[in-house]
Order: sequence, then C-alpha cells, then structure tokens
Amino acid sequence: MSEPLLPPIGMLAELTHRCPLQCPYCSNPLELLKANRELDTQTWLDLFSQAADLGVLQVHLSGGEPTLRRDLEQLIAGLSARGVYTNLITAGVGVAEGRIVAFAEAGLDHLQLSFQGARPATTDRIGNHKGGHEKKLETARRARAAGLPLTINAPIHRHNIEEVPEFIDLALSLGAERLEIANVQYAGWALTNRDQLMPERAAVDRQAEIVAAARERLSGIMNIDFVPPDYFAIYPKPCMGGWARDAFMVTPDGTVLPCHAAQTIPSLSFERFGPRSLAEIWADSPAFNAFRGTDWMQEPCRSCDRREIDWGGCRCQAMAIAGDAAATDPACAKSPIHARMAMLIDEAQRAAAVPSTDTPFVYRRIGVVTEPA
Repeated sequence: MSEPLLPPIGMLAELTHRCPLQCPYCSNPLELLKANRELDTQTWLDLFSQAADLGVLQVHLSGGEPTLRRDLEQLIAGLSARGVYTNLITAGVGVAEGRIVAFAEAGLDHLQLSFQGARPATTDRIGNHKGGHEKKLETARRARAAGLPLTINAPIHRHNIEEVPEFIDLALSLGAERLEIANVQYAGWALTNRDQLMPERAAVDRQAEIVAAARERLSGIMNIDFVPPDYFAIYPKPCMGGWARDAFMVTPDGTVLPCHAAQTIPSLSFERFGPRSLAEIWADSPAFNAFRGTDWMQEPCRSCDRREIDWGGCRCQAMAIAGDAAATDPACAKSPIHARMAMLIDEAQRAAAVPSTDTPFVYRRIGVVTEPA
C-alpha cells in the first residue's frame, strides 16, 4: 500500500538558467532556457504564495545563478512575509557590493556557496571563469558580516576529490556552520561529462575515510554532510526524499517537476504553473503520480524491506542506465544490472586515461552542445 498523500515541505526554485560559470557537472538540462523564457516577478510571487498555502516550509533559490535576477530581493521578501525559510544557492561570483546585505534585510535565512575547488586554479578551471575563487571568498566574508548562516558546497569529482581535506579547512576558515561534500550525480551536463568526472574507486574510499574522521573531530564545531556517489553505492538514495513525496522543483519557465532530471523520462509530460495551481499539480498530475509511493514498483523493489527507505532510488538514473524509468535503480545491489555500474566506472577510467586536450570537458553553455575539441 502507498502512504497517504501529504503536503510538500520543500521546494527548489530554479529562477534562471543564466550563469557566469560553465561547470561541466551542472545538473541543469542540456537545453538551457534563455532569459526571455523565465517567469516574471509577479508570477514567481504568486507561485511562492501558493507554495506556502500548500504547506511548503522552505524554499531553495537556485539556478543557474539566482543573483542574476534583479528582483531577487523582492522574491526573498515575498517568501519571508509568508514565514517560509529561504536558502540562497549561489556561485558567489559577480554579486555586487551591498547586495548580500540587501538579501539579509529582505529576510534571507541562509546562504549556500559553491566552490568548484579548494584551490584557486581548480575553481577557475572547473567553472571556466578566471578569478572566481577570490570572488567566492569575498562573498563568504560578506555573508558572515551580514549575519547569515553559511554552508560551503563542494561538488566532488575526479578533478578535485584529492582536495577534500582542503575543502574542510576552507569551510572552517570561512566560519561556515555546514560543509556539504556532495559527490557529483550523473544527470544533465554531468552525464555528458561522466567519463571525465568519474573518480577512481580508491579515491572514493579515501574520501569517505577522511570525511568520517573529520565529522568526529569537528562534532559540535561544523556539520559535514556527505553525499556519496551513486555509482559506487550498495543501496540507492531516495530521490528528493522519494518521487513527489515531500518536495518538488520548478524550472525557470514555471514547469513543475518531482526532481532535477525528470524531463529525461520521455513517457512523462510535466505541467507548468499558471494553467493549473500548484495544489492541483501536486495532487493530480499523472507525472507526479507515476512513481509516487510504492504501488508502481516492480520486483525486486516491490517486496524489498527497503522500499520505504529509498523509495525506489532514482527514476532518472534507471532511465539513463536501464532504459526503463520503472526499473530497479542500477545503483542498488539487488538490481539485476547492478554490475553495469562497475562497467561504467571502468569505462570512464579507460576514457579518462587517454589524453585528449587540456580542456576535456563539454562546458555548460546556453546553445548547442558540442563535443570537446
């Protein structure tokens, strides 16, 4: 039996796909939306009001780079007026002086700042943006000066996994309350760049040991969240807490999705906010109900004692690797094709070992995706 439908408590709002960085691990879709496709201020405010009415308690303001929205202060204020907790997820480059203070005054509750590397050269190379590291450091200082709680987000992959100890030191030096060591998950641009981003198994094991030791050492000083890589897992993670179970996301044009990569499932059609209310989409959308709960599950998931722990894992990963969104997530050891994960890891290692260019990535850009030169 599936559990009764509960109201969502969390929402990810991708306000824009525009971004000054071009990170090759970005989870945004390959077909990035241009500025003229973005919802206007009033539509976002209406959407946020409906989200609060629906029961949403926290909204993560993301992108792209959300600070490129000139109305961001107004959007934060609208959420604050409804008592919704706001977390700004930013790359921290190009944020004008005084704007962090303006966000805090508008009611922002928390700032999450991403670093592509713990070293300046790594940050600049991965983001394809010179001088980005120093700009991020300044954003962190301004956030702390404005009294905002700070999380440092470290997206981990082959090219920065050995910098994990330095990420820990960096977060401590910036006065962060929280550090997220988030191994890249392969969707969007990260899937396109999978061979170049996939770390070696020994490096993943070392990373886990370093994080475990740091968690113990820094208990009560700084929280460290660890998001392990699915491809090296025994059991999958619940996608967004479970497909359409307690959270959802909205793209820049108002399309409402259960998760980042849901639009890669060709059998599903997703609705935009406006023609229908958020409440109607949450409760009645065929796409949201497609993998909600447990009734949709095939074996071995249907009879698995973990079915209400991981909620079937990632449907988009099943689509990408198994070719069937309803299949057991291949990250699970109980999947009949779990061995394919090890094969993909090995293929990535072989591909990465072949020298190509100094810039092996397909960098994230609005427009046609091209292969690296």
